[in-house]
Amino acid sequence: METLDDVWPLFALRLRSPRLELRLMRDDDLPAAIEAVLAGIHPPERMPFDAPWTDAEPEQLTRDFAKYHWHLRTTVQPGTWTLDFVVLHEGRVIGMQDLRAENLARTKTVSSGSWLTRSAQGQGFGKEMRTAILLFAFEHLDVEVAESSAATWNEASLGVSRRLGYREDGQTVVEPRPGEPNTMQKLRLDREHFARPDWALEVHGAAAARAELLKP
Repeated sequence: METLDDVWPLFALRLRSPRLELRLMRDDDLPAAIEAVLAGIHPPERMPFDAPWTDAEPEQLTRDFAKYHWHLRTTVQPGTWTLDFVVLHEGRVIGMQDLRAENLARTKTVSSGSWLTRSAQGQGFGKEMRTAILLFAFEHLDVEVAESSAATWNEASLGVSRRLGYREDGQTVVEPRPGEPNTMQKLRLDREHFARPDWALEVHGAAAARAELLKP
């Protein structure tokens, strides 16, 4: 064994779009990712997530964030996994994009979630990073359907989904903070409705990733 990529082949996975690089989070990425969270990723008066994890005090958030992402590595198995990509622009971590599957061989479906640090919002990065993971899923993992969701007030996230071809697929209600319910718009994207970009995704480590993520 010569490198960390040999120990955990998913660390070799790289997705490159015109402006961004997405790679599986390593321990060395944790400080920069936490700094990006603490810089602010949503208005404090509104919680866009199902769980209010960004409400924690900085010291607790830091520890919970690290433990959560360490845990994700232990749960990866063929067909069922969560990939936590850090998103880099010009070498700097500006957010995260995840991709999740459960019994992929049967469902042919993935779901995703993401966040961007406030200074990186409004520049089209949200659409570009979602496009990158959709291209990876549809072109390399035999996926047929991608799902997502966003609070009905979260127009930025919903706008990304609409521009990529997602269609509304019902609603549900969550209450991340006591007494503050969010109506969540569920979204579905069939592969044939994906609004593909005019650029090609560069993927490194796809074969090793398939071996880890798909049932043989």
